[in-house]
Amino acid sequence: MKLKCIIVDDEPPAIRLLENYVAKITFLDKVGSFSDSLQALAFLGQNEVDVVFLDIQMPQLTGLQLSKIIPKSCKVIFTTAYPDFALEGFDLNATDYLLKPIAFERFYQAASKLNTLPVATTPVMQQDFLFVRTDGKNKLSKVFIRDILYAEALQNYVCLHTTATMLITHSSLKNILESLPSTDFVQIHKSYIIALQHIESTDNFSVFLHGKELPVGATYKDAFFRKIEEYKI
Repeated sequence: MKLKCIIVDDEPPAIRLLENYVAKITFLDKVGSFSDSLQALAFLGQNEVDVVFLDIQMPQLTGLQLSKIIPKSCKVIFTTAYPDFALEGFDLNATDYLLKPIAFERFYQAASKLNTLPVATTPVMQQDFLFVRTDGKNKLSKVFIRDILYAEALQNYVCLHTTATMLITHSSLKNILESLPSTDFVQIHKSYIIALQHIESTDNFSVFLHGKELPVGATYKDAFFRKIEEYKI
C-alpha cells in the first residue's frame, strides 16, 4: 500500500527536487504539490493525505502554523534551510526534519520512518555529532556536524573550522572524511573537505563559504561538480 503525500514549498526548484525524490520511492505516491500553504490546507481539508513534506518559511501561513491545523492522522516531514527551527519542529511531533540542501540518501531515511512495509534497502543512519580529540590526548570536544564548515589538513593534524570556533586534532584528512556523512561532505582538494550546506558559491577553481575562498584541486574537481549537479536547477 502506497502512502499518499503532498509537497508544500514556495520555491519551485525545491518542489522539483522533492518530486524527483518521491518518484524514486516505491511506497510513496505524490498526489499534489503546492507553492501556497493556504492552497495546501484547502486540499488537505478535502482529500486524504498520509504525509506532508512541508517547508517552514512560507508566506501567509508558515509551515509550523500549518502543521498545527492539518489532520492529526497526517504525518509531517519538515524541509527547510534553517536549522534554528528544528527543536520547535520536533516539539510538534514531526516525523523528521530535513535540512536543505537535501540529499536523496537523507530523504530516503526520513521516508523510511513512515513505511510500515519491509524496505528493500537499509539507509545509512544520519549521525549528529562527533567527539574530536584536542589538547593532545587529554580532551574530547563535542562537535555538531551541522556546524562544521570545512576541515583543513595541517601536516599531521587537521583543523576543523566550525561556525563558532576552530579545533585542531591529531588525525588525517582521510580519517575525518570517513567519519563524516558522505551525503553532506565532499573533498575538494588534498587539503580540504567542505560541508555542502555551507557553500555560498563556486566556480571552476574555487569554493566560497563563510567568507573564505578555498581552492578546488584538479584531482577532485570532477567528483565535486558531480555532487553539485545533484542540486543544480
